Amino acid sequence: MQTTLGNLKPIENLKEVFQNCSERAPMYDRENRFFTEDFEELKDSGYLLMALPEEFGGYGMSLAETMQKTRELAYHAAPTALGLNMHNYWIGLIADLWRQGDNSLNWLLEEAGNGKVFAAGHAESGNDVPVLYSTTKAEKVDGGYVFTGHKSFGSLTPVWNYLGIHGQDNSDPSSPKVVHAFMPRETEGYEIKETWDNVLGMRATRSDDTVLNGVFVPDRYIARVVPTGFAGVDGFVLGIFAWALLGFGNIYYALAQRVFDMVAERLKKKKSIALDRPSMAYHPGIQHDVAEMVLELEGIGPHLDTIAHEWSEGKDYGAAWGVKIVAAKCHAVESAWKVVDKALDIAGGFGIFPASGLERMIRDARLGRIHPSNTYLTREILAKGMLGLDPDEQPR
Repeated sequence: MQTTLGNLKPIENLKEVFQNCSERAPMYDRENRFFTEDFEELKDSGYLLMALPEEFGGYGMSLAETMQKTRELAYHAAPTALGLNMHNYWIGLIADLWRQGDNSLNWLLEEAGNGKVFAAGHAESGNDVPVLYSTTKAEKVDGGYVFTGHKSFGSLTPVWNYLGIHGQDNSDPSSPKVVHAFMPRETEGYEIKETWDNVLGMRATRSDDTVLNGVFVPDRYIARVVPTGFAGVDGFVLGIFAWALLGFGNIYYALAQRVFDMVAERLKKKKSIALDRPSMAYHPGIQHDVAEMVLELEGIGPHLDTIAHEWSEGKDYGAAWGVKIVAAKCHAVESAWKVVDKALDIAGGFGIFPASGLERMIRDARLGRIHPSNTYLTREILAKGMLGLDPDEQPR
């Protein structure tokens, strides 16, 4: 196993690194380009090794600990944190499986210890239940599987060494399967389409499309073959949801907190010719809106922290874990959006200009609600889960 921990900087103090990321964030958004400098500096700092067990050369952080660092980076540069969340959630969930005695994916931890970067290719047009179903075709052949399909939102496109993908094997119509795999960068038969062209927000993630033109992935890199739908949610699949969705939640929470702090500071200096008071902070309407923002923020953090700690401590919620994870993510991104939307009301016209910093963060914040699971699927999962209904049953 690779053991490089002794050569790494202490991960506890990354304030200077995070501040550098904060200073570069407006430039990445303006130029619509990948966070190359952030990536290199954070990789050198050990940020990509947070969740990797010490035995493989990392820091051995739990989900709860990793989420705190994710939140801290996101406060300074949310798109950078979002992009790297794709890598950290693969390492974290495989580390969890390893601690539980599953050594089937130790190669991934070894590769991460050697500096390899992992990304995710799950999003597909026409599939609002990514991971559990797939429009990508997976065909079993001698020595592995062949994948044919079109993946969207491939964060970390410029730097990944392995792309986590999934496809659906329908060779037995009565028992379709979802095949989860990791495609090495040197694989033949795929192409990257540069589609990330001045999108609404989170531009620095550089989430281009990846087209799989019959790519062959050997058995060594096949992680799981499970039934389609919620019936296929084993520890690996549930871990994807836990690490990815709680990461999303913490990123958008931190973004909302940053926006709140910016607006609160500006309010102290904002004045009105119609008010004989030191600042707009004395306006009762403004105070009401600030209080509404605080109420939203105060509910997000403890919710995310509780779920992350309970996961890290191994609390057994059984099938209810899906509800817990999805609810925490949904609560975080929807409440975060309420805070950011209200911030623009308080900031006034100045908030729409790039110089304010708010314009960029408002665009970034809006994307939280379209991350999987979206608002429609989330409520379906929550309702069916609490009513004891089969989540895979389709209405007639």
